[in-house]
Amino acid sequence: MTPFDYTRASSPAEASRLGREGATFIAGGTNLLDLMKLEIMTPDRLVDISRLELDGIDRTGDGGLRIGAMVRNSDLAADAIVRKHYPMLAKALLAGASGQLRNKATTGGNLLQRTRCYYFYDTAMPCNKREPGSGCQAIGGVTRLHAIFGASEHCIATHPSDMAVALRALDARVEIEGADGAVRNVGLDEFYRLPGDTPHIESILAPGDLITSVILPPPEEGRQTYRKVRDRASYAFALVSVAGRIRMEGGRIARAGFAFGGVAPRPWRDRDFEATLEGNEPSPALFERAADALVANASTHGDNAFKVPLLKRTAQAVLTELTES
Repeated sequence: MTPFDYTRASSPAEASRLGREGATFIAGGTNLLDLMKLEIMTPDRLVDISRLELDGIDRTGDGGLRIGAMVRNSDLAADAIVRKHYPMLAKALLAGASGQLRNKATTGGNLLQRTRCYYFYDTAMPCNKREPGSGCQAIGGVTRLHAIFGASEHCIATHPSDMAVALRALDARVEIEGADGAVRNVGLDEFYRLPGDTPHIESILAPGDLITSVILPPPEEGRQTYRKVRDRASYAFALVSVAGRIRMEGGRIARAGFAFGGVAPRPWRDRDFEATLEGNEPSPALFERAADALVANASTHGDNAFKVPLLKRTAQAVLTELTES
């Protein structure tokens, strides 16, 4: 491991100042430490933000929920409000990693974990995320885990988070404190950047920007769930995952909110899929039509072609689960 300096931040303002000067934030370290050991990331200075007072789970004035960036994944999954009103989030968290990792991993860190692309982790291989301009060895290589939406000719890696998929389906927003002390609030669709020709830039965060909380809107009536398809039952990343919520009125789908994991460089949302569902009575034919709309623009790369039918079947199964009497 490359030598580095270590500083423990005493306040968000101090952390932001040090980040603006080029330091890297560390909280739980469940992903960063692995990347440092492999010399994929070699920060000169780490700023420990794990002791900042950003670990509360509190109601907002409009009945939503504010989740501090330092809240551990295990605590968030066990929270009574989350389990009752946002059960897809609890399910997604429990589907991720192991109990030991969930006890360390934080809400903010979970959002920022790096891809698990084989070539990103192999420093002998070219990777535009790791070394901009070096090329993408995944294209034309082993692509089983790779994206079918939102990729580019420079990168086809997927985002690994389960939690972020549920948050996207719940219309969560991320609160960010900048190096100048200003606070802004952005949706996950804006927070994550697609790779384009700069796949090494994965979010809108600038040097010194610090995630302080995630904000959930007030809970809606209806059903919600999270389903993850993976190679083994634990400690495996999604081949395909679906986070979904549906509110029924008069026998019809009044509102649908869905996001998909394991298929894109960020949690994937498809408004055509939701629009196909809304206003209609649930039926196998409707679910098939919606699933067809979902994968209409999929682009496969060799080994990952199986994700298209798998995503369709998983989405249809989740729709059936959410609408059955």
